[in-house]
Amino acid sequence: MSKTSFDFSHLNVDERVQLAEDLWDSLADMQEGFPLTAAQAEELDRRREAYRQDRDPGIPWMEALREIEKPGA
Repeated sequence: MSKTSFDFSHLNVDERVQLAEDLWDSLADMQEGFPLTAAQAEELDRRREAYRQDRDPGIPWMEALREIEKPGA
């Protein structure tokens, strides 16, 4: 990854967070600039159909996090 020519070292933490949020939001506005590949679209379709067939909502995220953080996991 190349280093940006924009020097943000003078910004405090709150300003840097705001800059990151603004940058992220600007990408969200450009969704048409990031089309799915055929493989990505097929995978999304496959997952959607698998969910429709199974209807298993999974487990709550806090439960999943506890599982992940278990010693020896």
